[in-house]
Amino acid sequence: MKNIDRRKFLKITGSLAIGGVFLSVVGGGLWKMFTRPEKLFYSPRRDKGFELLSGDEDFVSPYRRTFGFVAPDSITAFDVEGGSIYITTPNNIYIYGLSGELQTNFPVPSDLRDIAIYDGLIYALYPTRVEVYDREGDTKGGWEACSENSDYCALAVCSEGVFVTDASNKNICKYRLDGTLDKFINSPKGFIVPSYCFSIMAADGSIFCSNPGRHLVEQYSTDGEFISSFGKSGANKGEFSGCCNPAVITPANGGELITSEKGIPRVSCYDKNGKFRSVLLDSKALGGGHSAYDVRVMKDKLIVVGGDRVSVFQYNKNKSQETACGQCEKDCPLKV
Repeated sequence: MKNIDRRKFLKITGSLAIGGVFLSVVGGGLWKMFTRPEKLFYSPRRDKGFELLSGDEDFVSPYRRTFGFVAPDSITAFDVEGGSIYITTPNNIYIYGLSGELQTNFPVPSDLRDIAIYDGLIYALYPTRVEVYDREGDTKGGWEACSENSDYCALAVCSEGVFVTDASNKNICKYRLDGTLDKFINSPKGFIVPSYCFSIMAADGSIFCSNPGRHLVEQYSTDGEFISSFGKSGANKGEFSGCCNPAVITPANGGELITSEKGIPRVSCYDKNGKFRSVLLDSKALGGGHSAYDVRVMKDKLIVVGGDRVSVFQYNKNKSQETACGQCEKDCPLKV
């Protein structure tokens, strides 16, 4: 078997191996989930027992891949700002233009987990600290985690502060932009975090995060007050399957929320109130596999990364009317 680090293992399995002993997900299903994860993503059918969730064979994506490029190594995190795509590999941050031209790069420690770009600065998240860089790689600040037991997953940055999800303490840490701890944010439902799919984003004056073990997206004010949540377990479109989904949440320009799932990968669109709109990209369009694809919106484009590949998707007017997305009456910037 190929060597795989703990975070990559958990992104696939959603469970933890401790001291060589596998914790059960569904009976003895963890090893099956690692080697054949599709076997744990199924739907009950009264006439056929259990049916593998392999996607909708008749699905037509309203988007088509128009461009892509390959990074020097496996991509561990990414973000976009302006006309640039920022990606991290195990030892570097690379900044590319939309045409795939390398603008600059610089080395970073190998345990970097997530990045967020705000006001021209790169906020880099490590398991127990945050570092702030400029585009040339010069350090502009940073701070240590507020707890010795912290195990940071993802971060979002806005004018109100830096919001970090913590898989170990199962909460969100809110810092001021200077690194001063402001408060801890706890879910009223309780965060269940069986894996590192603990995504967070800032949009329209709110914070949205996944509660992956509960198959929920939760919304908070930037002061940390719970506002609402949406999501439910299931195999159908607009539902979240497996042990921990959605894996990624990101905002769209028109106020919608975009989610990305693992197990049977797909990218979906919801309105700001959590009403399901449509699937945008299915497993086939994304490139297959079982890991979640990370996604960002850049003006009228979907930027998707998976493995070492960056793909740019554009709305496909020739196919759009065959899709739920094309029939949506929303004046969406992604449908240019």
